[in-house]
Amino acid sequence: MENFWAELRLMEGLVIAAVLSGLIGWERERRRRSAGLRTHILVGVSASLFVVLADTLITQFATSSDLVRFDLVGVLGAVVSGVSFLGAGAIFSDRRGGGTQGLTTAAGLLATASVGVACGLHLYVLATGATLLFLFTLAPLSRLVGQVQHAEEEKRDA
Repeated sequence: MENFWAELRLMEGLVIAAVLSGLIGWERERRRRSAGLRTHILVGVSASLFVVLADTLITQFATSSDLVRFDLVGVLGAVVSGVSFLGAGAIFSDRRGGGTQGLTTAAGLLATASVGVACGLHLYVLATGATLLFLFTLAPLSRLVGQVQHAEEEKRDA
């Protein structure tokens, strides 16, 4: 029964990662982007779970043998690599030279993974602060950039 409560305590980071990742995903969902609510929650919770699993392995087995090396930094690198691979799939180039699409989606997935990692490490204040910064970047800053671009177009057309 003690093991059950210990595992339930580990779920805390995953639940908070789901909520914070969901906030980022909801913002993307409202804008009808390809990676929305479900995708961001899956990325954030997965990143958190990988960190929790690595930390649990280190805690349980690190002292049992000098022949086995445990490296939480390696797990973090694997999370970044995996999410970057997903992000690369979200990026498209316009063949007519009109630009690139999906960069914000790819960056959002990486940002969401970092929130999940912070939650897996039980750094909830940091994860919440980062989420708020990401949301500010995605919403108000997006509107500001749109206004500036619109003003520049009007100048050009005048």
